[in-house]
Amino acid sequence: MTTKGVLFDFSGTLLRIESPESWLRAALAATGTAMDDAEFALRARELARAGALPGGSSPARMPGELAELWENRDRSAARHRELYTSLARQVPLPDDALYDALYDRHLSPDAWTPYPDTVEVLSALRRRGTRVGVVSNIGWDLRPLFRAHDLDRYVDAYVLSFEHGIQKPDPRLFEMACHKLGLAPHEVLMVGDDQRADGGATALGCGFLLVDPLPAGERPDGLRPVLDLVT
Repeated sequence: MTTKGVLFDFSGTLLRIESPESWLRAALAATGTAMDDAEFALRARELARAGALPGGSSPARMPGELAELWENRDRSAARHRELYTSLARQVPLPDDALYDALYDRHLSPDAWTPYPDTVEVLSALRRRGTRVGVVSNIGWDLRPLFRAHDLDRYVDAYVLSFEHGIQKPDPRLFEMACHKLGLAPHEVLMVGDDQRADGGATALGCGFLLVDPLPAGERPDGLRPVLDLVT
């Protein structure tokens, strides 16, 4: 069966979050907080280990009181903010305002970089007449970010977990996305960096392509195989 539509995950698939160092530096600037080089390096490492950067690494150690919230963090905007600010609070910082500033920074388009081949692949799909959707486990609206990066013009539909109160791999999210594209699941390819969450689309009959969520500069052509799978 010909593939007529492609669903993409967001973080680690189409765009990549900035480094913990860049993230912390931006929050310090936003709050006017000073930090010497040694403390800065230490706190950036600790925040990364805590899993406090959305789109970054998972916590090296999950605090027991946050375990349930972690599993359901993308079901609402409130849960998402609570979880990530709570993880950041595992790390002592010199100004309490930094915890909210860190969360707010990751909402900024400046905190995200499209992978080098994102525009190439999305524009090629558009030229071929292939329908494109974004299906993301996320606690905030991605549409302004896609507009800021001039990617929104390539996307026909968004299905975001926090808007529906359910998360991938729940097949209902993929079903909604296929419906929005006007396609049957067997006509759709899901592309993502998480075998379990994104691979849940296969339960409906979608195809699946796994990509590696490397930093943007280390993955120049991870999306190009999509073009070989969509004729």
